[in-house]
Parts: sequence; structure tokens; C-alpha cells
Amino acid sequence: MKLVTFTQAHRRRIGIVEDNHVLDLSAAAPALPRAMIPFLRAGDDAMAEARACLGTGTHRLDLATVRLEAPVPRPGKVLAIGLNYADHVKEGGRPIPEHQIWFAKQATCIVGPNDAIEIPAVSDKIDYEAELCVVIGKRCRNVPKARAFEVIAGYTCGNDVSVRDWQARTPTMMMGKGFDTHGPTGPWIVTRDEIADPQALAISCSVNGEVLQKATTAEMIFGVAAQIEHLTAAFTLEPGDVIFTGTPAGVGNFRNPPVRLKAGDRVTVEIEKVGRLENACVPGSSDIYIA
Repeated sequence: MKLVTFTQAHRRRIGIVEDNHVLDLSAAAPALPRAMIPFLRAGDDAMAEARACLGTGTHRLDLATVRLEAPVPRPGKVLAIGLNYADHVKEGGRPIPEHQIWFAKQATCIVGPNDAIEIPAVSDKIDYEAELCVVIGKRCRNVPKARAFEVIAGYTCGNDVSVRDWQARTPTMMMGKGFDTHGPTGPWIVTRDEIADPQALAISCSVNGEVLQKATTAEMIFGVAAQIEHLTAAFTLEPGDVIFTGTPAGVGNFRNPPVRLKAGDRVTVEIEKVGRLENACVPGSSDIYIA
């Protein structure tokens, strides 16, 4: 299934993409939760009830008439691994890491397909990073690699937008990785049963139609299962948590000359069997905001 969060007629709810339509689960299965995290928390029974609605031909909306949001609009945790593709490590002149390198992105960085990536007033060193994202489906701790896929709800496309000068100022990378709008995800969650092997997917990123990253997820140093094992050795993962699994070579920071995202650019992340995520870059605001 392709699970989506969408807005139509000023109401946000969840659905399933079928061809060029969205099956509105709020109408087809009104007992189900209407937001993605509560739906994922409801577990296998909720997933089975949603799946049973497929092919009914009712409660379907034209995909072109709805607004797709980030599949998980406000994750509890957004975790990202650094230096996880060998060629990306090589282009940066670093040694292959012995241990997994993790940082947190902020929940407020998450935006959806066709939402804007803001180019902040405080920097012009903005970079793209195409990434396969994992959406957690079960509350879990101390999960061995052999059972890691049991806790995955599905996969989505992500762009780990990075403010390179802010990233370089501190060893944690948090500030340079968590700017508002700098975590596009979507367009949907492809449930794990649709992806036989997450380590065998083509992944690419293009800016204004020019392909700048092109690789396969087989090139990860630490695979998806190893990442889940590592993270859950330290803390509990919960339904709706999003994991960015690393980016391949070709990022703008290491190109000669460097490629920087600027207002007017369009960035497209494509992952085989998962989908296509496109976002436009716009000038960020420096207006004071206090609510």
C-alpha cells in the first residue's frame, strides 16, 4: 500500500493511493484513526482493516484534487545517519567510519511533497541529500538485525537538506541539519511488504533536471537492519519515528565548483519502488515571529 496524509476541503486525514486516486480512509473505514501516527500505533489490525478497503471503488478522490502532506507531518523523532555511503565518505576525504554516526533533525524541519525548501537569510551554503527514509511502525527496543523489519511500517523518500557552514561549526551537526523546511519527505509511505529488499533500490537526486546523485542503497555501509539494531540498543523507537538512512556521493558541497541550492531551484529525489519527491526552493523569511 501507499499510505498518505492528505488535505482536501480544509480537512487533513489519511488515505491510500490507488492509481490516480486517493482512497479516503476516514470515509471507507471511519473507525480508524484519521492521523498517521495514531494509525500506526493501532498496529497490524488497523493496517489489515485499511488494506481490506482496497479495490472497493468507493470513497475515492481524484489525486489531482487533494494536497499531499508529509506522510508523518510531525514525527516524534527524526534521526539521520551520517557518512553511510562509501563513495560519499570518499568524496569528502574521510575514512570509512567504524561506528554509526547519528544526529537528530528537528520535527519542524519536516515538510511534504511540493512544499517549499526555504533558503535561509543566514546562509547561502544550502545542500541537497537524497535519502531513503524508514518509518517505524512498532514501539521497540533492543531489536536484533534478524527482526528489524518487523518494526518497519514502510519507506518514503527524503531530502536531508543541509546548511553546510552551520553544520561545520559544531561536531553534533544538529543546527545545520534542522532548519525549518529542511526535511522534505514523501510523497507516501510504501508499506514494507511492497519492498522485498531495501538494500537493492536505485536512488537519485536532480536539481533543475540535472542528475547530481545516482547510486543504489546496496552501497550503504550500515544497512537498514543494522541501523535499527544500533538505535534500539540505546533508546526506544516509536510508531511514526522517521529514520534518514544516509546519502550517496554527488552532494553539492564536494563538487568543483560547489553546487548551492538557491531560490528558484527545483530538487527531485527519486527512489526505485518508493516514489518521487519534488520541492522548490524559495527565499526564507527573517521576519520576527512570536505567537
